[in-house]
Amino acid sequence: MQNWVALFIVVTAVAIVVQMGVLLAIYLQMRRTTERMDRVFTDLQTRVGPILTRVQILLDDTQPRISSMVTDAAHMVYLARNQAQKADRIFTEATDRLRGQLVTVDRILTGAVEALEDAGSQFRRAFWGPMNKASALVQGIKVGLDFFRSRRRGTPARESVEREDELFI
Repeated sequence: MQNWVALFIVVTAVAIVVQMGVLLAIYLQMRRTTERMDRVFTDLQTRVGPILTRVQILLDDTQPRISSMVTDAAHMVYLARNQAQKADRIFTEATDRLRGQLVTVDRILTGAVEALEDAGSQFRRAFWGPMNKASALVQGIKVGLDFFRSRRRGTPARESVEREDELFI
């Protein structure tokens, strides 16, 4: 058993030494990797730092201008909207007034046309009625005269009336 204990101690010591060697190799590798990463970050920082500084300066310079432009654009949109609303109100009022004027003109024209129709009807009744009566009276007198003439000459009265109707327009 003593041999076994010594053997286990030697195996354990060798394992500890091998573990220590592996841990030392890992430590050294990590150290190299960390140094490389530090160099890369330092190089990146030296390259990107001035760019970020310039961008920051540019943003600081342009930010008030951009804010002013956005404010001006918002004000222009506000003014354009107000002008469009005013124009809409004006066109709506003009359209309403025009519609009212058209209704008034329509009423006036309708009244004038009705008055003309009434005047025409009255004129027809007042002028053509007596004219028709007078014409009928004259025609009756002609027929009567023709009838008396035809009796004297001996021509039938009907022929002279028919001739007279042919000549009448």
